Amino acid sequence: MTSPEGSYSPMSIRATGLPTMLYALLLGLTAGTGGVCPALAQPAAVTDSLPVATDARLGGDDQQTRFVLDLSQKIAVRAFALADPYRVVLDIPQVSFKLPAKLGETGRGLVKAFRYGLVMQGGSRIVLDVGKPVRIDKAFVIDAADGQPARLVLDLAATDRESFLRTIALDRKPPRAESPRPDPTAPKQAGDPRPLIVIDPGHGGIDNGTQAASGELEKAIVLEFGTMLRDKLEKSGKYRVVMTRTDDTFVALGDRVRFARERQAALLISIHCDALRKVEGDAQGASIYTLADTASDSEAGRLADAENKADVIAGFDLSGEPNEVADILVDLAQRETKTYSLQFAKTLVGEIKGVARLHKHPLKAAGFKVLKAPDVPSVLVELGYVSNAQDLKLLNSDAWRSRTADAIAQAVGVFFSTRLAGTGGDVGLRR
Repeated sequence: MTSPEGSYSPMSIRATGLPTMLYALLLGLTAGTGGVCPALAQPAAVTDSLPVATDARLGGDDQQTRFVLDLSQKIAVRAFALADPYRVVLDIPQVSFKLPAKLGETGRGLVKAFRYGLVMQGGSRIVLDVGKPVRIDKAFVIDAADGQPARLVLDLAATDRESFLRTIALDRKPPRAESPRPDPTAPKQAGDPRPLIVIDPGHGGIDNGTQAASGELEKAIVLEFGTMLRDKLEKSGKYRVVMTRTDDTFVALGDRVRFARERQAALLISIHCDALRKVEGDAQGASIYTLADTASDSEAGRLADAENKADVIAGFDLSGEPNEVADILVDLAQRETKTYSLQFAKTLVGEIKGVARLHKHPLKAAGFKVLKAPDVPSVLVELGYVSNAQDLKLLNSDAWRSRTADAIAQAVGVFFSTRLAGTGGDVGLRR
């Protein structure tokens, strides 16, 4: 999720000379879903058709640094910089990343670390964390030649903050990724009176979320659980169900909220896992979070801050996002939505405690951006801690996942039964 939006202004360099529309077309024509998580690998017929990134390296010092990515073929590239924190973003058509394990965890010269992954259908992204203001001197791709692979080359030079900000202020904003698309297998809304539930598996694509010591990624765990929950809810026949993502794709936090609002969802359930560093101690069990301006405790605040950095991790510029919630908090609809969210959260705690371990303080609140739809009751479910061996074992257990998904489905049933009884059958919020 996302920390408070900074005043990011991107700088774009289209070293290939491609017009914006042609560049977007190239992204759109590159099919497949690929990704960086082996657990979510795509069929060979899809990945074999994609350009392949086979290696990457850094050279230089704290004044000039070069990043090189080896590729199976020449592709387009677009580079821009973001401030606070300083990052350089490379947008490229979708590629299959087959890079050495742990590559990018450490840096050199101006680059502290880098990460990569799918950011939208047809598009991949590389985000380089830099320790101070930089100038993008060059960003280009050369053809394969003399037995050497095609190469993406990025040259960075140190600069001062004033020059950096002046440059990015003069350049244009990069195109945002597409809003998530509804599950094509989901029932159509027209003429269907059943309440619509949005299941939101956290993270995805370039954003791995938390990671267990054994390597399991949060984005894969929550997608598998979210898919199981969707299937159970659909099987009941009582609800229409869509997911903000059904594969290893990054979805910006604002897009997840818009996804639910545009479909007039009656409920949003965001699925996540947590983790603690060893120096922070140990914790285990599931927690349910609702929206609050002030975190209910320090742990809730820590988690919200961490989750709210998803868009920063993916290199998104969020300065243009309207502060929608701040303008609506005093509105009756917002207060009503918070009431319904808390009601559902309490019901969830009651249902889950019979089948799964709960955190010692299972009901919490904090300023999660993904919960900020003013007219969609929303909760964030932390299934457990991947940093705890017992929790991780359960998160990987089909039996535990099935029992917990059943409990959530039961809570959904109780929630809508209460809503129906109290509203004369109107399960939607008045706008």
